[in-house]
Amino acid sequence: MGVNTGMIHRSLLRAFSILVIGNAMNSMTGTMANANDVKPNDVKRISANGAEFAYIEAGQGEAVIFVHGALQDYRMWDAYLPKFAERYRAIAYSRRNNFPNVIGVDGMPDGAADLHGDDLAAFVRALGLSKVRLVAHSAGAHAALFFAAKNPDLIVSLALNEPTAAGLLAGNPDHADLLKAWAANMAPAREALKNGDTKAAIPLFVDAVSGPGAYDRRSDADKKMNMDNVASFQADATTTRPRPVFTCEMARAIAVPTLLSNGERSPAFFYRIVDQLKICLPSGETIIISGSSHTVPAEKPDAYGEAVLTFLSKH
Repeated sequence: MGVNTGMIHRSLLRAFSILVIGNAMNSMTGTMANANDVKPNDVKRISANGAEFAYIEAGQGEAVIFVHGALQDYRMWDAYLPKFAERYRAIAYSRRNNFPNVIGVDGMPDGAADLHGDDLAAFVRALGLSKVRLVAHSAGAHAALFFAAKNPDLIVSLALNEPTAAGLLAGNPDHADLLKAWAANMAPAREALKNGDTKAAIPLFVDAVSGPGAYDRRSDADKKMNMDNVASFQADATTTRPRPVFTCEMARAIAVPTLLSNGERSPAFFYRIVDQLKICLPSGETIIISGSSHTVPAEKPDAYGEAVLTFLSKH
């Protein structure tokens, strides 16, 4: 996930109220890897920023681009496209070095959020889009923050689920214990990756960010998707590239309406990041999705999809 284990945290008082979203309001059905009703078009490809990106789309109108997290690709959003296509041009793409894109020899670390943000900007421009709305998860949401800060002319609104923007918490010792606990939790997965044992690393990682047993609860299709996307994830454990730092000052440059979400059972690490973003962003609102952990869009597609559609309808 690109978490800098040397970063230190400070205490943040929760200065805002959070709306808890319950389960399903007659909206999207299906699972993370199976869409129904309106079918997206066949997989398309487009060149941007020196790479080729696979994507699917459905619907017409304002563009909503979906950005996946670690160990995922455009298939993560299959259940979302049919419902969003009723109102928008819904587009889900695979980030660099993720299935079914060509894998670079050296790979791009999944946590290289600044570079993935540049890819996103190039992808938007290659599609000929002048303004977009983004729905993004985890490492993809981190990339979306860099994109929005650097390309204010391209963005209408953001919906971000638990971005891995740990740089927001740097420079203060108050949350050193929280960081140490988080690093210890992630260490077994990172060690397995360094040793090339991806079959062991993926379950360890999923359970670290979403709680014990989370990987076992995933469908076979989702587990296959995780394995299909191990390249950029593994690069995170071996890269010597400095971690990008997304700062509060950068967040202040994002003037568009932003929806920030947490899973009810997500680790405190993600809550601290969302807390800080809420303080830094000029226009941010927050929700908690009940009955979910970190991978909110996959675990609760009905509740999260309806929350995002409601947000988009207001902004």
